Parts: sequence; C-alpha cells; structure tokens
Amino acid sequence: MFRRIGAFFLDTLEVIVFAVGIFFFVYLLIMRPHKIKGASMMPNFPDSEYLLTEKVSYYLHTPVRGDVVVFTPPSQSGDLNSIDCGVIKSTPPTDISDEYIKRVIAVPGERVMVRKGRVYINGELLKEPYIPESVTTEAKSFLCEGQEYTVPSDKLFVMGDNREHSSDSRYWGPIPKKSISGRAWVIYWPVSLSGSVKSPDYGSL
Repeated sequence: MFRRIGAFFLDTLEVIVFAVGIFFFVYLLIMRPHKIKGASMMPNFPDSEYLLTEKVSYYLHTPVRGDVVVFTPPSQSGDLNSIDCGVIKSTPPTDISDEYIKRVIAVPGERVMVRKGRVYINGELLKEPYIPESVTTEAKSFLCEGQEYTVPSDKLFVMGDNREHSSDSRYWGPIPKKSISGRAWVIYWPVSLSGSVKSPDYGSL
C-alpha cells in the first residue's frame, strides 16, 4: 500500500515539475501576458487592456518600424539628456519597475525628425495609418523641432500612438534593443477587442 502511495506521489511530482518547467520555458522564452497601464497608446491599446507579447521573432530578426514593443524604460544616464531644445526638460523614468509599451518609429541608421507636427524618416514624411489625421507630433527635449537625429546601431526610436500624452524617445532618447522583452502579438481582453496585433503599412518607406 505504501509503495502505491509513494509511486502515486512520485508520478504526481513528476507531472508538476514537468508542468512548471513548460510554464517557465514559455514565459521566459516564448510569450508573456501584459496589462496596459495608462493612455499613451490610445486609441489602439487602451488602458487596462490585456495582451500577449512574443519573443520568438526577435531571435530571428531585429525589430522593424511599426512593431509595438514592451521594454524596460531607460535609466537616467548616458546621452539621454545631452540635447536641449529650449523646451521643458523631461528626464528618463526613475521608476523602472513597470515596463513601457510604445511603437517603433525609426530603426538603426535611420534619420528621424519632427517638423510642423509630422514625423519624417530619412527626409520622407512618415504616413501613420494607426493615428487620426488630426493628431500632431510635437518635438520635445530630446528630439528638437526640424532637426534630424540618427538612430545608433544598437537602439530604436519609439513613440506612443497618443502623442500628446506619451513619455517616449522624443523626451529621453532611443531605447537599447536589449531592453525589449517582447513584441505585442495578441490582444485577449476585453474579448470585444481581441485579435492579433496588425503591422501597419507604410507604403514605400
């Protein structure tokens, strides 16, 4: 009898260990759940929405323009405060316990510029189908009005879709690629908004 009980517990323990191992494998290497906090990605990713991010694609290639990424915000260091456009300075977030979600606007080697409320990449107007035509993009303390900034080789320039209410690379500069924990993949709550996250069409740019 005791042998049967012992064998049962051993079998149960093996199942639990296997399940925990699968969970951590998926959580650490494949996908993670996230809850949107704040309004910086409205109207496409509203506050309190739940989504899954995936990591597999970035093992195969680097992030591209239009990707919505979750990342650890930069600390107050390096060249993030090296530019002063004559506007109110905004330092990088001091509380890095929460991850941020933003959209990739420019990738390494590209020149990004804000001029008269619009974003330009390598001198060409960036058409952004995911934000209303009425939304304008203002230059901030890092990205000066009418001045181009070349994104370094290991970084990405990101912005929130809700440009008027987003703390992003315009304030504190590009983010390191290594700070990204995943790409927004699937919205799963609320059910009425559930579905895969679509990649925007930028035309020939």
